[in-house]
Amino acid sequence: MAEGERRPAKGLVDRSEGFGERLLGVLLDRAHEMPPQLIAPLIAEEVARVGGRDVSILLQDYAQLVLVPLPGRRLMVGEPEPIDDSPAGTAFLYATIAEVPHADGIRMYLPLLDGSDQVGVMALTLDTVDDDDRRLLRRLAGLVADMLVTKHSYTDQFFLARRREPMSVAAEIQWSLLPPLAMSIPQVAVAGILEPAYNVAGDSFDYALNEDILHVAMVDAMGHGLDAATMATVAVGAYRHARRSDIGLSEIYAFMDRAIAEQFGPDHFVTAQMMRLNIVTGHLQWVNAGHPAPLLIRDHRVVRQLTGPTTLPVGFGGEDPQISEQMLQRGDRVLCFTDGLIEEHEAGEEQFGEEQLIHWINRMGHGEKGVRAVVRSLSHTLKRQRGGRTSDDATLFLIEWRGGAADHLAVLD
Repeated sequence: MAEGERRPAKGLVDRSEGFGERLLGVLLDRAHEMPPQLIAPLIAEEVARVGGRDVSILLQDYAQLVLVPLPGRRLMVGEPEPIDDSPAGTAFLYATIAEVPHADGIRMYLPLLDGSDQVGVMALTLDTVDDDDRRLLRRLAGLVADMLVTKHSYTDQFFLARRREPMSVAAEIQWSLLPPLAMSIPQVAVAGILEPAYNVAGDSFDYALNEDILHVAMVDAMGHGLDAATMATVAVGAYRHARRSDIGLSEIYAFMDRAIAEQFGPDHFVTAQMMRLNIVTGHLQWVNAGHPAPLLIRDHRVVRQLTGPTTLPVGFGGEDPQISEQMLQRGDRVLCFTDGLIEEHEAGEEQFGEEQLIHWINRMGHGEKGVRAVVRSLSHTLKRQRGGRTSDDATLFLIEWRGGAADHLAVLD
């Protein structure tokens, strides 16, 4: 037995470092070619090896309101858990382990992290919990998250579990187009949310982290339904193609503009905003094509709009856009949004407006810490303040710059 390993007493479960490595290796080997419907019983079986029982896999629904149980043999399937005010929601939003004592043991909620995107939560019950248990189960949850993401690509099982309402064809298209809703590394974090989740059409966002540069785009295609979803798809596809060609922001705009004009003609357009953030220096550049100006948030308050020269929306053949620039301070956040967020109004009444948006951002203050929690809370708060109405797409995307060089990253346990 290697130094530092625990030798289990008779009748106790072995949760030593060596045992954990073997368990994870067996799980990985068995999952490699396993069909999606057998992943759930495999997870439950492996959790039982460390003394766990009553295993549930909880996935976030598309509206980001609840965590819904994944059905499967040997999984415990109960009622959805609210993301607000529940141990499962705490584990999910803040990527932390939550533990709740019960008469029959400890109920543990472990965030399922794929990279840094929260996939959902794994819940299980143990008689007792110590640091070795936490270490092993945290690693097991990471492997489970990777498995779920991998299997998600060729099954509808996980999609159907997350869907709580009928979804429009346009929304199906938009959700298939999106990158992960959140990403977090020591230098930068991002998170986005779409409303209405089950009927979104023309709004979309995209991002990619290439070396030290975070690339971000937000688009809002005119109209509703399939026409808007189709335009948004072309716009994002053109953006990705141009971005991967390693050209400048002005050239990216021109490429997207030609793609929309050639495909849809002169009467169709997409407002867009393309950004580049150097995650080491905090140097932010952006091009605005008829889109609402982002908001700069510092110390949890809006300090100003990131205004600058704008050009015509994509598809209208505008002049080469001027690139705007801003040096961010560590901890700064940049909030991008689409006009549906501020233009909502009752018939004959005033629009919701940017002033109310800024008011509610400032009012939230220090209430939420992580970018995913902030975006989610802000979106739901704003929807309530609009009377629960979202007649147009209303999308938020938040960037937080933390600074620091990638070369100095710590190795995470």
